[in-house]
Amino acid sequence: MATSWHVMRSKPNREEFLARELESRDVEYYYPRLRANPVNPRARRFKAYFPGYLFIRVDLEKVNHSTLEHIPGAAILVSFGGEFSYVPENIVHAIRRKVDDVNGQGGERAAALHPGDRVENERGPFAGYRAILDANLPGTDRVRVLLQMLERRELPVEIRAEGLTIESYAERMQVDVELLKKYNDLPAGYTLDIGELLIVPMTD
Repeated sequence: MATSWHVMRSKPNREEFLARELESRDVEYYYPRLRANPVNPRARRFKAYFPGYLFIRVDLEKVNHSTLEHIPGAAILVSFGGEFSYVPENIVHAIRRKVDDVNGQGGERAAALHPGDRVENERGPFAGYRAILDANLPGTDRVRVLLQMLERRELPVEIRAEGLTIESYAERMQVDVELLKKYNDLPAGYTLDIGELLIVPMTD
């Protein structure tokens, strides 16, 4: 198993503490936070983008999961059906870009909806992906959507090769081409572009 991004749940309100513990142990992690604009100067200046959760990048064949779960502040590594969930690199990068962009514009206040702003309830295969990048949503809602995507294994993958059709990509990934087309609402013979996002159904 190669080094991959996984999701770790912290103990209640211990995200920052866990982040420091991971850093002290040289465990690569990403703790997305939005800059808050508190009225009370004693209030927290940052809020967790996914309350109670961090991303860690490890090789679980080299690092035992129980060792990670015994780090102070840690609760569990997220898993479903006995398998630890992993997050594609492009998803972590997308979250990082979104959080950095919002913080660069002033943080949580910049992301807040204003009178007259439209709220769209998206549907379709990429609705969850867009939801986890929506800084207007409550953090608990982003967590719920992220965990649903992990459980269903419906996280988009970025296309990095040129000239692939939907059929050749299905063969390469060893997935059912009809299911792949259905998940992404694509026609037969569709040519994929570099950088395009595709939901690849992971079946047992």
